Amino acid sequence: MEFGIFVMMNIMGERAHDPDAEHTTLKEELELIRLADRTGWKYVWVTEHHCLPEYSHLSANESFIPFALALTERIHVGSGIFNINPIANHPVRLAERVAMLDHLSDGRFEFGTGRGAGSWEVGTFNLKTSETKEVWDEVIWEFKKMWESRDYSFDGKHFQVPRRNILPKPYGGGGTHPPMWVAAGNPPTFEKAARHGMGVLGFNVETAHAMKDRVDAYKAVVKDATPVGQYVNDNVMISSSMLCLEDGRRARQLLADSMMSYFFSLLFLYHDTFPLPDGAVRWPERLPEPGLDGIEQMIESGMILCGDPDEVRRQLEAFEYIGVDQLVFGGPNGVPFEAQRESIQLFAEEVMPHFDKEPEVWRTTRMRQGVA
Repeated sequence: MEFGIFVMMNIMGERAHDPDAEHTTLKEELELIRLADRTGWKYVWVTEHHCLPEYSHLSANESFIPFALALTERIHVGSGIFNINPIANHPVRLAERVAMLDHLSDGRFEFGTGRGAGSWEVGTFNLKTSETKEVWDEVIWEFKKMWESRDYSFDGKHFQVPRRNILPKPYGGGGTHPPMWVAAGNPPTFEKAARHGMGVLGFNVETAHAMKDRVDAYKAVVKDATPVGQYVNDNVMISSSMLCLEDGRRARQLLADSMMSYFFSLLFLYHDTFPLPDGAVRWPERLPEPGLDGIEQMIESGMILCGDPDEVRRQLEAFEYIGVDQLVFGGPNGVPFEAQRESIQLFAEEVMPHFDKEPEVWRTTRMRQGVA
């Protein structure tokens, strides 16, 4: 199992409207990425969200990602996601951007794709969620052609390109390209990702245990994939929340105080295409904050990982059977920054080595190189 973090500039409450808080959060998230790079984490995923106050203020990830790559040496930095709808991001510009990031990073960029968070976000561009699936299906097959061809053209329903040579080619001259991924909030997307030979970004809203059937379905299908790229990226990433501190009780209390219920009400407001789990609500409705008893229940259910290093390691062992390739942690920024720093460093030093047995080998790099 490999590990990563994801960043989204989550700024809840009145702080969301404070320009200083936006700037501070941006700088803190960059510092967490630097720390993750130094301590052996393998991946960081950077969101692209538009006009989602409090939930995510990280919109221009095409600017953030190259800056983060320049600050780091080994960690892979991925778009989580680039929206590939031509109205939001023209496919030619995306092909150029991905190739350039591939060069600048010496192959450390991961190309995560998607359709947008929900009706609020895509409505910013006068799109409807019912239209975005058909557009994604048309666009996703064109990147490989743009990267390989010196004489590319396309006359589709949703975008057209006259005969052109799209430059630059990815690192390696068009003979390879960054690993391709798709974000999945609904079960059918896992199988679709597998059919397309893409890694799946499971930004899920359920317990990790509930993902086993989806992981199994993906692994059964990916063996017979028709890849959208030059190779199959056989990878399942799922997201969760984690706080690992020397004092396990302090970790629980900090999570209890981190406005988790408020965060989830915002998540279901903006991700309105996700199924609403039993008992969940959308903002402005909100459930009471969980308290210490609620945090304990979330730990037991596999919704979060929390405690001292030994506790977190045991919690991870409990759902290792799921078969996920990459586990990524993010969530509310209601946890104090210094505690986030401690958690990232402590997890890397005392938990990660028990699960990632090849710290100098990236699974996505093996896929790109055709190494089983």
